[in-house]
Amino acid sequence: MENPVLAEVTRGNVVESRHRGAAIVVDAEGGVVFSAGDVERPVFPRSAVKAIQGLPLIESGAADRYGLTEAEIALAVSSHSGEPLHAETSLAMLRKAGRDAGCLECGAHWPSNEVVSRALAKSGAEPSALNNNCSGKHAGFVCLSCNMDEDPAGYVKASHPVQQAVRGALEAVTGAVHSADRMGTDGCSIPSYAVPLSALALGFARLGTGRGFGPERAKAAARIRAAAAAHPFMVAGTGRYDTRLMDLLGARAFTKTGAEGVYCAALPELGYGIALKCDDGAGRAAEIALGALIARFLPMDDATQAAFAPLRETVLKNWNGIEVGRIRAPAA
Repeated sequence: MENPVLAEVTRGNVVESRHRGAAIVVDAEGGVVFSAGDVERPVFPRSAVKAIQGLPLIESGAADRYGLTEAEIALAVSSHSGEPLHAETSLAMLRKAGRDAGCLECGAHWPSNEVVSRALAKSGAEPSALNNNCSGKHAGFVCLSCNMDEDPAGYVKASHPVQQAVRGALEAVTGAVHSADRMGTDGCSIPSYAVPLSALALGFARLGTGRGFGPERAKAAARIRAAAAAHPFMVAGTGRYDTRLMDLLGARAFTKTGAEGVYCAALPELGYGIALKCDDGAGRAAEIALGALIARFLPMDDATQAAFAPLRETVLKNWNGIEVGRIRAPAA
């Protein structure tokens, strides 16, 4: 089965590149609202499911025990740009649990924000694990481990109680078995499990509505969504797609990028969950495909539609600032 084109790239009036993939929109009962391509093929959602991975942090009482703020909860489900506020907030979370950056097992990399990365290099400093785009999630894992009275050492391993709790949440929310034979290792060293897009979309429909959840899980999901809506910068960073979209739509949408062309979203007022993957792993295509689906289903007034336009079609310019093409959803 050849997946359909989800996004195309033009140069002048000619389509220069095409990105194929699969996408699905479901309601919280699993009813299919839209489907294109092979949505039952297992894919690794990677960072797209951080909000689900963050549920045990809230449900366990760890977030309340350590007095985590809304901004810190938003960072716990983020793929941030490694900007100073991101790193500082990760460290603040760790300190609330009586720990420091030495506990982080996500590894270090240069900030993805180029300006910040250049400034760090110019200062002569080296990046730390706090600059890792997953440091907020890992700080949350450390807090969860401490709340369990477990040694955080090795919290990235599938056998650690933290990852067992995370796996349990993923299975319960998506309805998909997260089996060892479909487990890989994510970029930040935690387990990642390949599951169908249909299960991911259902999980996000539930995350956005609380339907199918017990009272505590429903409250935890709502708390995570509210934190992201209040602090979209923490979820991604300056100029990033998730931040721009949630800055505009607020609580009307919760979106989360994953690596390798995966994107997931919840549209709470509609009760819909969205999951998609571009076959070639292109993030630029996944963003536009998601924007097209949100624009298709979420009602917007004229002003919001105009502001949303750059999120559903990207203008490409060359080094002289001349428009040379676009990234857009293919014509129906």
